[in-house]
Amino acid sequence: NTIMYLLESPHEKGVLWAGTDDGLVHLTKDGGANWSNVTPAGLAEGIINSIEISPHDPATAYIAVMRYKFLDLSPYIYKTTNYGASWTKITNGITDPHTFVRVVREDHKRKGLLYAGTETGLYISFDDGQNWQSFQLNLPVVAINDLTIQDNDLVVATAGRSFWILDDVSSLQSVPQGTIPFTLVKPKDSYLLFGGSASKPVPGLGQNPKQGVTLDYYIDKEADSLDLTLDILSEGQVIRTYTNKASKDFKSWPGGPSKPAVLPAKKGFNRFTWNFRRNALPAVDKVFVYGSYAGSRVGPGTYQIRLTFDGAVAETDVTVLPNPKIMSSEGEYDHQQETLARIESTIKSIHESVNQMRSAKTQLKTYAKLLKGQENAKDLLDKGKELTKRIDTWEENLIQPKQKTFQDVINYHNQLNAELMNLKNYVDAPEPKVTQGAEDRLKDLLSQWNTFDQERKSIVETEMQEYNALFKSLDIPAIVLPEKN
Repeated sequence: NTIMYLLESPHEKGVLWAGTDDGLVHLTKDGGANWSNVTPAGLAEGIINSIEISPHDPATAYIAVMRYKFLDLSPYIYKTTNYGASWTKITNGITDPHTFVRVVREDHKRKGLLYAGTETGLYISFDDGQNWQSFQLNLPVVAINDLTIQDNDLVVATAGRSFWILDDVSSLQSVPQGTIPFTLVKPKDSYLLFGGSASKPVPGLGQNPKQGVTLDYYIDKEADSLDLTLDILSEGQVIRTYTNKASKDFKSWPGGPSKPAVLPAKKGFNRFTWNFRRNALPAVDKVFVYGSYAGSRVGPGTYQIRLTFDGAVAETDVTVLPNPKIMSSEGEYDHQQETLARIESTIKSIHESVNQMRSAKTQLKTYAKLLKGQENAKDLLDKGKELTKRIDTWEENLIQPKQKTFQDVINYHNQLNAELMNLKNYVDAPEPKVTQGAEDRLKDLLSQWNTFDQERKSIVETEMQEYNALFKSLDIPAIVLPEKN
């Protein structure tokens, strides 16, 4: 005679459903002035533990009934589509022993997508309860007391094993009936929040969602040697690329770039998080920088997502929303992005220029070794030494190769590239407003780079041309055999 569950319809004012601990279901359509007994015919005494009114149809409801007090551990889920005038039992597929049902919920976006919390775990149905299947994933074997969907995440309340959250059920909401093709699921809108959980879970601690946009995709065959590529685009331009293959050319060192993330590519559903960042910056081999080579974070806006696999292309988009805790204008975000673009473009130019010059030095040293001792090449060798020294002096203004750890900055001060990378990290902050100090510092650093870039052009267009002209005048063969010892 105790009311265990009382629920007001989200569709109609004055419509309430009530379930009691003796197995009765009652309905009122006039705010409680009059009640009707709408208990399923033949339902044995038990606890009406939950009532779910369909978010898609005011006449449809689901109830979960428990009879464990009568030593009956069977599942009982009933559905009505006519305000309780008739009911259908829907438990096909819930066959594990001791799996009585505590709660059932319908997805708020996809009609007929049901979630059931039982004494031993979670079940799911894609066909309005006609067929159920276990949906345990990494949940412990535990009683589920309640279920809800919040911000398109499925939240599970357990009996003694804490709360569990399945982030973004968009993939479940979009699963077609029958064979699933190669599919990229449209992700939910994502807030520009920084932080999130660490990459390695800490035992005993809950995990926040990862920072970024969570992407779900379905691959209909084993990837094996096939390439899977994910591109993030802004206004038609690719700003981030991931693949399922680890780069064979990737190298790192203390103070160097981090290993690129690799796309999961198993047959079936896969999940990956884009961390809001653009492509990583190019590095200079073995140069320590106390900073991050990671690309800057994007600002609020709409971004295109393109997934390519075995000749097939799947596309969608995602909206990145501003952090609701930060009161900033669209103009401030735009200016932050423009500033970051200028900084990153300059760092990229510096590192690519240094790498080009290092390639030139390598060639100069190679010819110096091959032509050593040849009298007709003396002027060329002297010119090569002079040019190498000139490049070294230029390079020392841009990078600091003597730094090997973060403490070395005490003895060997940062050069232009590190100053720009530190400024990038400062500007790439949750608060988008670019300070006047950052503006002034960037102006100063860009002026320095302009001077050194002009010097680079002079080396390339004048001194290297002089070396090349002298080399050509000597008519040195393309293949030079070194002298025997």
